[in-house]
Amino acid sequence: MEQPVIVFDGVCNLCNGAVDFIIRFDRNAVFQFASNQSEAGEAIVAQAGVSTFEADTIVLCEDGESYVRSTAVLRIARRLGWPWKAAYVFIIVPGPVRDVLYRLIAKNRYRLFGRRETCRLPTPEERTRFLG
Repeated sequence: MEQPVIVFDGVCNLCNGAVDFIIRFDRNAVFQFASNQSEAGEAIVAQAGVSTFEADTIVLCEDGESYVRSTAVLRIARRLGWPWKAAYVFIIVPGPVRDVLYRLIAKNRYRLFGRRETCRLPTPEERTRFLG
């Protein structure tokens, strides 16, 4: 089984904060990362068959499947250990209902959290987890 890959918006401050959070609590280094602005990120999103609209959000490729929006977030949380994995209980809420709040935040993420001029650069310790 390949490692799950999280494709994120590399210039979004909220998205970069989420990547920092995941790295901090992913004690077993389960996840790899690629920004959607990178060649690797673009290729992963295209191979996953995710539409351009969905590529504007977080994409999780795991076990040959692709997940977006709140489903991706919940599937990531369940692998982070306690107490974060407890959030996975919300998977019982239908996706369209969960995604209302997700879409609202995603639509306003640059205005609320800001935007970087360039993509996040991994630290030397993180480099092996980021796909180019």
